[in-house]
Amino acid sequence: MGKRKIQDEGEVIRWFEEGRTYQWMIDEYRRKYGIETVPSMWGNFRRRRGLDRRIVRDDDLIPWFVKEEHRWAYPLVMLRAEARRRAGKELTEADKSRLATWKEMLEEESAVVHYDPDTEDGFFYVPRQPGDDDLIHRPPQKTTARPNADKE
Repeated sequence: MGKRKIQDEGEVIRWFEEGRTYQWMIDEYRRKYGIETVPSMWGNFRRRRGLDRRIVRDDDLIPWFVKEEHRWAYPLVMLRAEARRRAGKELTEADKSRLATWKEMLEEESAVVHYDPDTEDGFFYVPRQPGDDDLIHRPPQKTTARPNADKE
């Protein structure tokens, strides 16, 4: 069996608790230990140790497979922020403010987020319809390619 790359598990667990990014860990391991690592190594460590996921997947709030060109659309960014908030994760003050303003706009406009991958913009605000019980207009079925693994 090859030599283990993780030099101090307690240190790495602390980094996860501090919210360090995988890239930060890669850079720090290279600087501190002269060891090259890859993001999947850190993700595998997190999973094996039962540590919280680095990102929040809420396939009820984001039930669509989102095309690459739409992945940074503002409505999706806000839905991700709301997913983090609902999961009890910390948001920056700027994200809290933007999210509150965005949700207020949806409420005032009686609108919800709709996604159509076959359009240039992808995301749209549409009038709330009967059955729209959240921030989105639900598709007939989820198309997300990566459902929330924590629900499995």
